[in-house]
Amino acid sequence: MDRNGRKALLLDVLHGSNCLPPPVWLMRQAGRYLPEYRAVREKAGDFLKLCLTPELAAEVTLQPLRRFGFDAAILFSDILLVPYALGQRLWFQEGEGPRLEPVENQKDLLRLDSVLDIERLAAVYDAIERVKTELDPDAALLGFCGAPWTVASYMIAGCGTTDHAPARLFAYRDADGFGKMIELLVDASARHLIAQLHAGADAVQIFDTWAGILPTLEFRRWSIEPTRSIVSQVRAAIPNAKIIGFPRGAGTRLVAYVRETGVDAVGLDWSVDLEFARAHVQPLVTVQGNLDPLVLVAGGDALGQAVDEIMAALAGGSFIFNLGHGILPQTPISHVEQMVERVRGARQKI
Repeated sequence: MDRNGRKALLLDVLHGSNCLPPPVWLMRQAGRYLPEYRAVREKAGDFLKLCLTPELAAEVTLQPLRRFGFDAAILFSDILLVPYALGQRLWFQEGEGPRLEPVENQKDLLRLDSVLDIERLAAVYDAIERVKTELDPDAALLGFCGAPWTVASYMIAGCGTTDHAPARLFAYRDADGFGKMIELLVDASARHLIAQLHAGADAVQIFDTWAGILPTLEFRRWSIEPTRSIVSQVRAAIPNAKIIGFPRGAGTRLVAYVRETGVDAVGLDWSVDLEFARAHVQPLVTVQGNLDPLVLVAGGDALGQAVDEIMAALAGGSFIFNLGHGILPQTPISHVEQMVERVRGARQKI
């Protein structure tokens, strides 16, 4: 498919089309590498306030599209707003990131609400509606949530950890209790995604950032099965909902993830072998990825070569160009411009 006269190109690709050049957007594309984002962040004074002030969240969501002309905006928000809306205390420590009052056992689970409080997240859905009024009609708007395993790892530890041992130990020592937490997050996440789609999101992504740390049996139990349940609940409410999964670190288990969850597209982290993705994943589903965020920081010939390799491997099928994880704060704006120009010039190269 040619992109002349394109309209919501990313949605065409999520329906299985092959478009050249492919749609492009970046995970964390609204962030600290942009001076305009830093100005709004300073104005907000607090990260949580930024997420829950609709006009500010909408503004930073749109900033990357104004500058780079990406094919999709992704709502500026945070995966930890789901536990916040379940009644878990959440705050952001300046220079250190998010903090939560830990949920360390089944007794602590009783402190949480049994159903997501949609009203606590009303500002998120308001922000989506605001973005849609300003968004160019040929660009898509993505909503998102964190996958239950990834969100649970923060809820249990109270912060990010390097090995996610607190959540893994909870799951091993009390699989029943951990399962109850996962079930709670499945239902809450599905409600959150449905509300985002009703507010105007064109598609949603489920971020399972820490899926790769799980052994194979636990990967199936705590990543694949909960994601499948979320997809099922969302589709029961909105049958044509388009859903992207991102099980970072899944490796060759991507095939099982795609086959069993029912997602429309899957994000590839930068460690995924391109030939494996082309031969075994792309025939099943649209793929998205997978530029190393550090090569985007490096720029120059290394960036050009990396873009060309990804395009050569994946642009012949249903494909969305993206990073293999979120953009880094130290990324030069000129390197993002270089990347977009390289991707958009692919018509003559492939």
